[in-house]
Amino acid sequence: MGAAESLFIDEGSTALAVAAALAAHPQPITVVTPSVAVATTLGERPNAEVLMLGGLLRSGSLATVGAWATSMLAEFCLDLAVVGASGISMEHGLTTTDPAVSDLKRTVMGIARRKVLVGTHIKFGLSSFSRFADVEELDVLVTGSALASRTAGHYQASGVRVVRA
Repeated sequence: MGAAESLFIDEGSTALAVAAALAAHPQPITVVTPSVAVATTLGERPNAEVLMLGGLLRSGSLATVGAWATSMLAEFCLDLAVVGASGISMEHGLTTTDPAVSDLKRTVMGIARRKVLVGTHIKFGLSSFSRFADVEELDVLVTGSALASRTAGHYQASGVRVVRA
């Protein structure tokens, strides 16, 4: 996380794992999120201010989307964005299944100073319905150790730091 004071944490299980890890972090932070689960996880943390984006609450993911969420997000200047994706490919970039979700992710990619994608190895090489960014827009790509070294090398060659943890 570095010196980030303000960050966006996306919806999804991997982003929720990031929020859980931050729950014990002593540094004061401001978190902006569309995710009810992320907001709940960090809501009782000392030194954390959690801003929940408004908008249409999607069933299943329990995350907000739509014009209200996107316009609210567009007003911030964030140090760090932690986003997820349904698919990660060099050919199609970062993709997700829902255009409304894609619109929110596209907005945060445009306003955050640093961009980190968190995702499991099974999402690499996949493309989903709605594209929100090029791989080259990322600063760091964090995934598990199951990602093949050769695959990681392809993404690193595009200028993205790949962390396999």
